[in-house]
Amino acid sequence: MQNKTYTGQPVVTLNNGVDIPALGFGVWQMENLEECERAVVKAIQTGYRMIDTAAIYQNETAVGKAVKDSGVSRDELFITSKVWVQDHGYEQAKKAFQRTLDRLQMGYLDLYLIHWPYGDFIGTWKALEELYSEGKIKAIGVCNFTVEKLEELKANSTVSPVINQIELHPVFQQKELQVYNRENNIITQPWSPLGNGNADLLNNTELKAIAEKYSKTVAQVILRWHLQEGFVVIPKSVTPSRIEENFNVFDFELNVDEMNTVRSLDTGKRLFFDPKDSEWEEKMLNVVADI
Repeated sequence: MQNKTYTGQPVVTLNNGVDIPALGFGVWQMENLEECERAVVKAIQTGYRMIDTAAIYQNETAVGKAVKDSGVSRDELFITSKVWVQDHGYEQAKKAFQRTLDRLQMGYLDLYLIHWPYGDFIGTWKALEELYSEGKIKAIGVCNFTVEKLEELKANSTVSPVINQIELHPVFQQKELQVYNRENNIITQPWSPLGNGNADLLNNTELKAIAEKYSKTVAQVILRWHLQEGFVVIPKSVTPSRIEENFNVFDFELNVDEMNTVRSLDTGKRLFFDPKDSEWEEKMLNVVADI
């Protein structure tokens, strides 16, 4: 398999041999489509080569337009999207995938993920395996899967997920799940890597001291920590200066003590939704969106 090259930035090799940029650009919560399009164009022109979207974000159309307007060839980019819960099941997932391609105006995806482990996600995975074997997706993976759900998937699949995209940031590190992912050759991909702008985290005195040492911001220190942990990280911003700042993390390296300082901030408390929460699961199964 011929891998793409991503000049000037590190890559992580997935368990199927495909390379993914270690630092990408997320578009969650970018509901203003013009703003989303501008942000993605800015990100690509800054140097980002991986863009992470999802059907439920309802901004795939804007991402597709931005790619066309960016001046960078589609073949030089790594595009990820996700199938939503309402489209779980073999037939529905295949149709949902085609709608995603149509909105993005693309012929294939580099990575397609199951967004939440609810409903008939086994049937969905069968569809993804088939699309993968046909070359319409270069790699397939999951989001928000617990160890239990990953084990269930393993027992009912022939292709192992390449990535598990989960809530992960310094105050919620999911270390047990990290270990499971690593042992099963699944890359951990944090969403909300900066803790959704958590004020206590971004004003942490220890992190501020590290940032000052390297003439960086706390956010840059956190992103550097993610990269050195071996994660594939997808910060998001609509602010041009922040988009550039978040990408400017390849010219310094945290030492062992500094890595341990960030690791010590783990509280074990989520800022967002718990995949094991039955009320959240029921809510998600009942969300019907125009996607």
